[in-house]
Amino acid sequence: LYFSAQGGILFFYHIKDLQYEIKICADVLQPITSLIFSPDYTVLLLVTDQGAVYTYKPPDSEEAVKLLDACSGYFLAADFLAPGNKYCVSVATSGEVQVWFLEDGTCLSKLNLNMEVCV
Repeated sequence: LYFSAQGGILFFYHIKDLQYEIKICADVLQPITSLIFSPDYTVLLLVTDQGAVYTYKPPDSEEAVKLLDACSGYFLAADFLAPGNKYCVSVATSGEVQVWFLEDGTCLSKLNLNMEVCV
């Protein structure tokens, strides 16, 4: 189980039989608003309340890598484009929807909804 508290720390709660362990995986220094696994469960997207998107590759990674920073309003959400885990789509508060190449953070496509969005 992966979860985050208000401080921006990503935790892993491992349960095996009657034993459990809590491990700190990464600290992005901003409150995390959503966690999304890739379809093959190899990459985790972390979206912060400041509009940044990070990638985290469990279980061996020791840090989250900043992939995107909101350039036209805060990102509200991001998700993977299936199949695979090479691309993600994001929506910003400005109403801009973008498709990203996850390997290097290149923006591949944009669509403006011409309205601010809140959820």
